[in-house]
Amino acid sequence: MTAPRPAALGPAAGDTPLSLRERVYVELRERIIEAEYPAGTRLVEREVADELRVSRVPVREAMQRLESEGFLSVRPRRGSVVADFGPEDAEHLFDVRENLEGLAARLAARNADPARLRDLERLLARARRAAEAGRLRETVSLNADFHRRIVELSGNPLLVDLMTPLDSRLRRLFRLTSDRSDGEPMCGAHERLYAAVRDRDEDGAEALARAHVADTRVLARRLLTAGPDTR
Repeated sequence: MTAPRPAALGPAAGDTPLSLRERVYVELRERIIEAEYPAGTRLVEREVADELRVSRVPVREAMQRLESEGFLSVRPRRGSVVADFGPEDAEHLFDVRENLEGLAARLAARNADPARLRDLERLLARARRAAEAGRLRETVSLNADFHRRIVELSGNPLLVDLMTPLDSRLRRLFRLTSDRSDGEPMCGAHERLYAAVRDRDEDGAEALARAHVADTRVLARRLLTAGPDTR
């Protein structure tokens, strides 16, 4: 395994074992999402621990957690490798997203309060600026945050619990299937959905959310099937 960056993850002052485990988990997950560990990369527990300057225990626990979430897979004679995210994985994610995000948008239009709507509007403005400046990584992250915020605005804790485990997979999908030309259309779709939520248009918000998921499904299917050279 070749380390993608030299940064270590030493424990901070007052760190607890629990917070250190979480930091190791988040660091490895982010490296997978950002393709610093591409699909097929072999992760060796001892090497990762040395790189992050931590013991092997939090690394082992983080890798087990990532395996349970579908980011790592165990292969014979190779150990833990970064799992692929292909067209079939995307289709499964989109099947779930279309229904749950449509419901989230409807409930957000019904329940969103003015203060949180203002926060969402500021998030959209940041995403627009990032897209116009061509900052792809920031745009992808902010657009993923928008989807998460809509779910939170639903006011339904069960829906939040159902969608939270999908958040990281969604961010990985966005990272794999986005390029600089996607920013403006994505921002436009989100701004229209925001307007429907702000106007308490439940039917319109659900329809826009479902249409947005359907549109991104078509793009993701094309890019994941054809490969990275088409981006």
